[in-house]
Order: sequence, then structure tokens, then C-alpha cells
Amino acid sequence: MALLQWSPVMSVGVKLIDEQHQHLVALINELDDAMARGRARDVMGKILAELWEYAETHFATEEMYFAKFGYAGAAEHQQEHAQFLADVGRFKADFDANRLGLSAEVMSFLSEWLKKHTTGSDKKYSGCFNANGLK
Repeated sequence: MALLQWSPVMSVGVKLIDEQHQHLVALINELDDAMARGRARDVMGKILAELWEYAETHFATEEMYFAKFGYAGAAEHQQEHAQFLADVGRFKADFDANRLGLSAEVMSFLSEWLKKHTTGSDKKYSGCFNANGLK
């Protein structure tokens, strides 16, 4: 069974962004499954590459709408995006250096990110996006 299940509580009320968040849930579950099978090292490079691609696509989507709709919290939110990319870059460097125990750290990071960012920071823009017709 998957570690995380998508639920309506995670929704920001925007179909495209919810789908992108669901991809993050799938990455977390993929890493959890690999850890349970003792194969985390085998999938970590792929997970980190997908995280980077996810972040670039997802953040560009959000930031495009911030600009389009004049979202007041854009600067603070973009700082969170920059920190995420810095953290993923650090994980990639650690992976390339064969640091042990990285999979548990990445799992913890992703779980916290999902909880704090998607259900906290992202919820703050929901009203703005929805009020501008984005659903």
C-alpha cells in the first residue's frame, strides 16, 4: 500500500496544479516502496532528476499565474521555491558523493515539503487563482 494517498484536503482548487502535486505524491511513494525493498539507492538518481524536472515545471506554472493575477504573496512563495531547488541540488551532490542514509533524508524532506508547502503556502493563493477564473 502506498505511503501517501492523495486527498481533497491537499487540493488547491486548481486542476493542473493538483495534478502536479499528485506527481509529487507518486514520487514519494516510489521512493518509499524502493526503501521498503532495500532498493532506494537504485532509484535515487531517477527520483532526484524527476524532482528537479517537477520543480521547474510546477514552479514555472505557479509563478506564471502569480504574475498574471498579481498575487500579493508571490515574492515570499518564490523564495520557498528557490529553497526547494537549493535543497534538491544539495541532495543531488550528496547522491553523487555516495553519501549513505540519503534516501531517509530525502523522504523526510519531501513529506515535510508536501505537508507545509502544498497544504500551507499553496493554499494561500487558491482564492486569488479561483477568483481569476482558474479552477
